[in-house]
Order: sequence, then structure tokens, then C-alpha cells
Amino acid sequence: MASAAASAPPTPARLKRVVAASLIGTTIEWYDFFLYGSAAALVFNKLFFPDSDPLVGTLLSFLTYAVGFAARPLGALVFGHYGDRVGRKKLLVLSLLLMGGATFAIGLLPTHATVGTAAPVLLTSLRLVQGFALGGEWGGAVLLVSEHGDARRRGFWASWPQTGAPAGQLLATGVLSLLTAVLSDDAFGSWGWRIPFLLSGVLVTVGLWIRLSVDESPVFQRALARAEARRTAGDAGDAGAEKLPLVSVLRHHWRDVLIAMGARMAENISYYVITAFILVYATTSAGVSKQTALNAVLIASAVHFAVIPAWGALSDRVGRRPVYLFGAVGIGLWMFPFFSLVDTGGFGSLILAVTVGLVLHGAMYAPQAAFFAEMFATRMRYSGASIGAQFASVAAGAPAPLIATALLADYDSSTPIALYVIAAAVLTVVAVAAAKETRRRDLADVESPAGVEPAGAEAADA
Repeated sequence: MASAAASAPPTPARLKRVVAASLIGTTIEWYDFFLYGSAAALVFNKLFFPDSDPLVGTLLSFLTYAVGFAARPLGALVFGHYGDRVGRKKLLVLSLLLMGGATFAIGLLPTHATVGTAAPVLLTSLRLVQGFALGGEWGGAVLLVSEHGDARRRGFWASWPQTGAPAGQLLATGVLSLLTAVLSDDAFGSWGWRIPFLLSGVLVTVGLWIRLSVDESPVFQRALARAEARRTAGDAGDAGAEKLPLVSVLRHHWRDVLIAMGARMAENISYYVITAFILVYATTSAGVSKQTALNAVLIASAVHFAVIPAWGALSDRVGRRPVYLFGAVGIGLWMFPFFSLVDTGGFGSLILAVTVGLVLHGAMYAPQAAFFAEMFATRMRYSGASIGAQFASVAAGAPAPLIATALLADYDSSTPIALYVIAAAVLTVVAVAAAKETRRRDLADVESPAGVEPAGAEAADA
């Protein structure tokens, strides 16, 4: 009876509240993270690395940007460990506090002109905190929704926290675009750039209020209760929550971790080339103004936000793998047309290039939440999903703007950058093709490694 009740979906009102809490929280977290990336492309080279050549200064500012990614695996390990032991909700509150606090502090930082080399050191330290917090945020947010919903529409509901990325990008780019439109370059470089960072304090207050109102994942609570019951009954092999979820993940789910990492390559690299590096490429090589480039990303991010739930719903009908593969193949094929359109310097061409790129990216990003959640057992799911997603970011999203900028500096051509993204797409196609379809797995039934791949799982998807 308990099992039947466990599988019953929550009321629509409760599920929508959970989705809203995850979406608003991830939007704020991604706003903070993307705000840094946009600022790194636009002003940090002058404010924190003023003695460098402009392109070298941009490389250095993107290097501090990449440092945030380096901290994400550590965040995944720490948050995953405690998220699998004490629950998803508490860790999500902590991640929001850390991210918001670091972003607010960046808005108060002295620049190189005031404190010299201490300025980039302080900037890098706060970027590390941002990366640590985001490394723990993603897994918890998508699991909280995935574990509240039912298998039939899990792809759709779990895709909503994924829209936090374009929503955060939309918010960050929108604020920067507004400020660059109403302020002179001198005013923006002097004090205007601080406003969006300080705004994070208000957003975090709202996010915390909403996030604290939701319940813990029922799937996690039931898994923990069953494990405790077995322990009380004298099963020495089961001692409640996983003591070392990381060890269990690497022992039982190493293949799934590798698949998740491979699946992230094209998704992560293409996203940061399309949204962060494009601000450098369009303004330095295509002769597009800073305001025009920001507006193009702004419009494309709005479309990206709209299509992600649609891709998630499609993955519920045809499977996670077909949708993901379509996005990976599509993004690889789009790279040469993408740069050709940007090179024209036209606003309409720039919008088309970025929009199509983000629509194809959405085909990978939308099913990713449910796909990764369905790969792992409940008592190690936070660790498994987070490790697979965030360890890949070190090799993918972290160096993507840096590599793209270096390739541009060395070759003065977009061709090597397009080939770089295409190579990532090939890796992703191989990884996803090697994965098993997961869309009909009942997360409530996946309690142990032996239950991760039930005998009828593949037949059910046929």
C-alpha cells in the first residue's frame, strides 16, 4: 500500500509550487552566474586587468570566469553528499544564500585602480564561491521537481528548472542592455556595472521566501524511511542514508556518470560560445556594437526559454535520447552557418544565428534533467546527477569562451571555433547513443543499484 501511495502524483497545486520554487531559485542562481560572464566580456578586462592588451585582458577576465567552473565539481561533491543524506531542500537553500552573497559582494569590490592586484584576487575568490554554489544547485533543483512528479510527464515538469538558465541569461542580459542603453560608457564602466550585481540581494530574498515554502522530495523521504526501517529490523547491510554516496555512485553507476559527462559536452560548450563568446566575436570581428550583440542574445534567450518546456514534453512522448541526439547533431551542423550569419554584421542575421543555436541547444538541455535523474538510484541520485553534470563543465563550459577567444586571437577566423564545437557534438552523439532510454522509469522504484535497470525497462519503451 505504501508503495502505491508513494507512486501517486502530488496535487497539481503542490507540484506547481515545487516547480515555481525550483525555477525561481535556478533563475536567480543563473542570473548571478551569467551576469559575471557578460561583465567579463564587456568591462572586467578594463576594470581588473587594465595593464593588458585588450584581447589579452579579455582572456584574463574569461580565465576568472572559468575559475567558477573549476569550483563546480567540488560543489557537486559536497552538496551531492549531504543532499543524499539529509535531503534536497536544505542544500538548495544554502546554495542560494552562497550564490547571492558572492554576487552581491562582487558589486561592492574595489577595482584595480583602487587596490591594485588585490582586486582580481578578490574577484577570483568570489567567483570560486559562485561556482561552488552552482555546482550544488543544479542537481538539487531538478531532482526536487523530478521526484515530486510522475513518470508520464516528468520530462516536461523537470524541464522547467532548466528554463532558469535562459531566464537568468534573459534577466542578466536585459539589465546590462538597459544600463548600457541609458548610461554613457564612462558611467557604466565607473559605477553602472555594479547595479546588476547589487540587485542580486533583492532577488535572493524573494527566492528564499519561495524556496522555504516547499516540501522535501517525497521519493527521498520514502527511500530514507525504508532504509531506516530495514536498519531497525536488523539488516546490517543497510544503515539508513548512504554514508558515502560518492563511493556508491562510482561503484554502481560509473558508466552512467561517463554518459552524463559526454552528453554535457556539446550542450555546455555550444551554450557558452553562443551566449558569452559571441559578445566578444560580434564586437571585435564582425563590427557589431556592444548594445546590438546584447540585444540579440536577449531576444534569443526569450525564445530559448519558451522552447525548453516544449522539448521536455516531446521527450515524454518519443524518449530522452531522440530529442537529445537531434539537438547534438543540429548544433554541430549549425556552427558554420552561425558564424557566417554573425559575420554579416546585420542585426537580423545575428538574431537568427543565436536564436537557432539556442533552440537546438534546448533540445539537449530540456530532457537533460529527467534523463540524468532517471539514471541513478534515489539514495545516490543527487551525487550521481551532480557529478555527471558538473565534472563535465570543467572540460566543457569552463574553457569554452577562453578556448574560443584564444583560437580567434591565433587564427583570426571563426573556422577553428566552429570545428571545436563540432568535435564536442560528435562526443555527445557517441555518449547519448551509448545510453539506455530512461523515460518510463519510476523513480520511486529505483532504490538500489540492482533496481536501476529493471528487466522490463527497455521493453516498456519499445
